[in-house]
Amino acid sequence: MKPSVNRRKRIVVKYGGASLADHERMLMAVTAVAKEAAKGTQIVVVVSAMGKTTDSLLHAAKNASGGKVEKGELDDILAMGERTSIRIVTAALKAKGVESRYFDPLDPDWPIITDDNFSNANPIEEQCRKKIQQHVLPLVEKGVTPVIAGFVGRTLDGKITTIGRGGSDATAFVLAKALEADEVILVTDSEGIMSADPKVIRNPKRLREIDVNTLVGLADSGTKFIHRKALRYKDPSINARVINHSRGDLNIRGTLITGGLSTELDVVVASQSPAVSITVVGRGVSEKPKVIQELTEVVKDSAPLLGLSVDYNSIILYVAEEGDLNPLLKKVHETILRHMETIAMSVRKQLAFLKVSGVGLEETPGIIGKISEILRLNEINIFGILTITSSILIFVDWKERETALKLIKSSLRGD
Repeated sequence: MKPSVNRRKRIVVKYGGASLADHERMLMAVTAVAKEAAKGTQIVVVVSAMGKTTDSLLHAAKNASGGKVEKGELDDILAMGERTSIRIVTAALKAKGVESRYFDPLDPDWPIITDDNFSNANPIEEQCRKKIQQHVLPLVEKGVTPVIAGFVGRTLDGKITTIGRGGSDATAFVLAKALEADEVILVTDSEGIMSADPKVIRNPKRLREIDVNTLVGLADSGTKFIHRKALRYKDPSINARVINHSRGDLNIRGTLITGGLSTELDVVVASQSPAVSITVVGRGVSEKPKVIQELTEVVKDSAPLLGLSVDYNSIILYVAEEGDLNPLLKKVHETILRHMETIAMSVRKQLAFLKVSGVGLEETPGIIGKISEILRLNEINIFGILTITSSILIFVDWKERETALKLIKSSLRGD
């Protein structure tokens, strides 16, 4: 259901800990929200704990208990940072003339319901949606600005949980989806999503826009990127914008995050035509980037390159088997003969290219083992397997692709 065209602009704004680290930053945040609210924008504010509050609480709890504090008790303690922030922000908004109300996890109408996986809880989206639409939406429609503790959840039986890394972002995305918001604004201490982690690379560039499927590959590369767990809750139809708190303006550009992730693990035939694997063997091939570059350029000039695997003594190129491959194979062979590091090549044709992807892939232990085992039991050979952050690429015999597809789907479902 799409929002009415006559409805006022509706946004969810999340302030990270660095954006609320002291009274000056807190004032800047509140002023920016008040200025936007004065335009008639409907706003929901999600706040993290101030600065390093969560780290301080964590160290204090563990040191005082000798490291023996239970996860459920620890979550209750860690939530105090956000529970304090919501009270300060709400009071400051009221002082600015903004009608506001905070939601605490002990409130009966608290909207973020999670499972009981303490310290890394997962929002139960259907339960959250009902609570949000029942208790948060009416306030928003009346022009009240709800202030909600990020990172924090509550189980169905009333226990406080924490959502773990990216928890406040996850809270913002869950709220935005249920409220059918126009945009999520993530206020951080960075100019946006950067081309590299500023702690590692000097003067990285701000990306103007990035698709969530690209971003997920960077999600754990540094504190300036969004954790992949949070990204799974992003609605594909609601853009998110990452901006810097220092501007004190919710309308600056930052980086726009578009699209959404598949929420379920699935497998598809990724290429409608067969693939061919070209294996090049030699000595110390991986130490000669010029050889790798020449081989990949030869392939790319002739056919789509589907994948590449390199170890110390070999390179395997997976190429779409389209048209006459003989000219391509001849060029690869000529390249091999020009370099002392490469010795010979072999070719395997008629391969099917399968792709397993979905949020949580990297957090599912033994997924490769499950896939390879079910194929082994059914006497289907794997002729290549590549793994990256958000997907697994598998090559099997083209004639067995449909059988392999069904078997892998079965293993992903746990059948």
